[in-house]
Amino acid sequence: MRTAQLIVDVTHVDIWFNMASSAWSERIVQLLRRMNNFYSAGSSRFSCFRFEIDGSQVGWIPPHVASLLTPYTDVFLPPQKGAVSLCPSLDCYEKRSEAVNDVVEALRHESSLICLRGWRDERYSVKPRFCDAPLMWMERAATSLFGVKRYGVHINGYTVNGSGEISMWLARRSITKQTYPGLLDNMAAGGLAADVGIKHTLIKECAEEACIPADIAAKACPVSTVSYTYEDEEGVFPESQFVFDLELPLDFVPSVGDGEVQDFYLLPIEKVKGLLATDDFKPNSAMVILDFLIRHSLIEPDTEPYYQEFVTGLHQTL
Repeated sequence: MRTAQLIVDVTHVDIWFNMASSAWSERIVQLLRRMNNFYSAGSSRFSCFRFEIDGSQVGWIPPHVASLLTPYTDVFLPPQKGAVSLCPSLDCYEKRSEAVNDVVEALRHESSLICLRGWRDERYSVKPRFCDAPLMWMERAATSLFGVKRYGVHINGYTVNGSGEISMWLARRSITKQTYPGLLDNMAAGGLAADVGIKHTLIKECAEEACIPADIAAKACPVSTVSYTYEDEEGVFPESQFVFDLELPLDFVPSVGDGEVQDFYLLPIEKVKGLLATDDFKPNSAMVILDFLIRHSLIEPDTEPYYQEFVTGLHQTL
């Protein structure tokens, strides 16, 4: 009887575990679909205009934004063959940047353009591919109106104890942040501004957000990129994050720096994994940590039925 009862108890545990595991996997699939919804059948992709400079596509302009650009005939040509282009007279980096910025500044009074309320005074490069020379710069807050590619740097800060157990440092975003206030985040992360290098951004963000000395931050290893495109009421967001892993000394504790973070937590990696499927995580940071779990074989194809969907959802072509 005891043996039979034990088998029943173990079976119940297995069923519960499988149900919990399945629910976690389905939540992650939903996250990836949401962060790649611009590719879905019901998206605005097929009604958007290509944003082109010198015949090269650099973004996607939603129809309601394109209509707001029509009065600015000295900057934008009327839509032709599904594309909005700059006037030929804007034939260099400086002219394009200044002319488009003047238009964006003028549009800041438009109540429908929610994204412009979060004006950053931060310039992002506009170019067809990351390896291409920039064709102009654009105010960060306006990039989603033009569907311009945005790049960033995310750092996975983690520790490994003597038994080989991995823990990860997470940050809790300040409640005063313009985006995703109060949510969990990578230990340090930041957008890649125009004319600023990736490694420079990494060291700067580590110092500013987590007070990590430059000599420690410099040991971070480039390991991956995570790329996706989503749309919401603020526009189209094609984004790619340069991902770094930074193994930290067991006795190192990050501390709050510039006020963008309110606290740091060191959690066992299984606890972190569970949190990814909650609403408590900044979505693209959850994707970066999912990539970490896959690369460190903490998620394996024999036990995760959505393994291929995970990998595909993390590495979309912009």
